[in-house]
Amino acid sequence: MSQKCEICGKVPSVGRNVSHSHRKTSKVWGTNVQKIRVRQPGGAAKKMDVCTKCLKADKVVKA
Repeated sequence: MSQKCEICGKVPSVGRNVSHSHRKTSKVWGTNVQKIRVRQPGGAAKKMDVCTKCLKADKVVKA
């Protein structure tokens, strides 16, 4: 599954975990992207990768 929202363009964040002894390791915070059927303006349905923030904000209409 894609990790990029097709509505807002949100992508995973990257950074570092820092332990108590101050050792640093790579860390990726993934986006909560769901593959759902979205109704297009013409009435057709299309599967899209949409983040849950866009779903909650009603930026898309589920088919």
